Amino acid sequence: MRDKSSLDKLKKGQKAIIVDLNSNDIPAKFYEMGFLPGTEIEVKHIAPLNGPICLNIIASNSLIAIRKSEAKVIIIDPK
Repeated sequence: MRDKSSLDKLKKGQKAIIVDLNSNDIPAKFYEMGFLPGTEIEVKHIAPLNGPICLNIIASNSLIAIRKSEAKVIIIDPK
């Protein structure tokens, strides 16, 4: 069993499975975009200077950019 971590800890090219969203303040848009427990994601780009993270949601082949502050509340199981 691997250690759980938050999405902001991943490096470019790493994949992970979303385990949980650790906040009640997450907007519904995250669920609508596919950030659901069990979803596999891959980090495509990380902007410098604490900028956004671009993610590929593997199942739908969607590219989505989110803030680091939002990524911190997404709990993942790294692959």
